[in-house]
Amino acid sequence: MTCKDCGKAMDHLQHKESMDSLGVPLCERHTRLIKKVILDNNTPIDAIHLFYALKEAGVHPMLEWWDGKKSVDIAISRVKLNIEIDKNYSMITHEQAINDLEDAMHSFKNGFTTIRIPHLAIKYYLDETVENILGIISGLKANIKAI
Repeated sequence: MTCKDCGKAMDHLQHKESMDSLGVPLCERHTRLIKKVILDNNTPIDAIHLFYALKEAGVHPMLEWWDGKKSVDIAISRVKLNIEIDKNYSMITHEQAINDLEDAMHSFKNGFTTIRIPHLAIKYYLDETVENILGIISGLKANIKAI
């Protein structure tokens, strides 16, 4: 068993503790770091799962990246893609909807594309979600080359 972040070997107890608390096999150091990120930024656990699934797919995501206005759950800076995880997708209010639109406009003005992914898509369809994000990344790369 190895850490999904650094590749360091882990014992069974550390593996179990990491899987029970985060759902991702991480060494003690990375478990501590990710828990701090979650506490400091209110990061959804689904963002952690997506972050590591994207890393495993060969993408270089950044967790809790500051976009100049707010912290973004996941950013892929090479293609200027911001990914936000909607925790309470069915509970959205009209105020939150307009705030989300304004945030997307702010990112777009700075050259970034923002996508919002319902947490249930990650929870139940992680592989498909990663495949779709890879498709978005491919499209954004093609647009960058065309410009």
